Amino acid sequence: MRHATVESVMTSPVVLVSPETGFQEIVTLLSEYDITGMPVVDPEGRPLGVVSEADLLRTLAAQEDPGSLLPAPESAKAGPDGAVTAADLMTTQPVCTTPGTSVVAAARMMSRHGLKRLPVLDEEGRVIGMVSRGDLLRVFLREDMVIRRDIVEEVLGRIEGVSPAEIGVEVNQGRVVLSGTVPEPHLVPIVLNLCRSVDGVVSVTDRLGAGGAAAVG
Repeated sequence: MRHATVESVMTSPVVLVSPETGFQEIVTLLSEYDITGMPVVDPEGRPLGVVSEADLLRTLAAQEDPGSLLPAPESAKAGPDGAVTAADLMTTQPVCTTPGTSVVAAARMMSRHGLKRLPVLDEEGRVIGMVSRGDLLRVFLREDMVIRRDIVEEVLGRIEGVSPAEIGVEVNQGRVVLSGTVPEPHLVPIVLNLCRSVDGVVSVTDRLGAGGAAAVG
């Protein structure tokens, strides 16, 4: 069963900034395009980092406060010319993904690294898009009839020894209920696990029986 890929949910084209882009311009772009972060790229479009609202807020929070006796940390202060640029603000060494990566793999990357977004790179390593948590969650907006079709055709129809006609499949808002019978007990966990892997499935309830005996409940 193939999952949807990053390419099918990513935002493209994407707003890019250079290391020299100033603080105010970054704020303007985030507001204008209603986004929360942007890749910082070199002249060839390859990623140097990501600058986000969180990066901007850290700078704001670290500014010297006239009402405070504590000075701002050196890392929060502008350069010699008074400018604060994307190079000063960005998170470097960004974790990136590719268009052909599955949404499941991309979600695991975000979870593992505690990220909200990933730049998407082409074969030359250039940024061609961005994928966010919200983009990945769009797979759960699939219609129930589409999810049911995938389960019947792509899962049940491809497991040797399993007859789709012997298994009832009900889907309600991504929640799947399986009933009926499979020939052998060892097929039950196989069916359940493969159904859980279908894009858009929220949960799977097992009411399957084996060897001609349907489960009760």
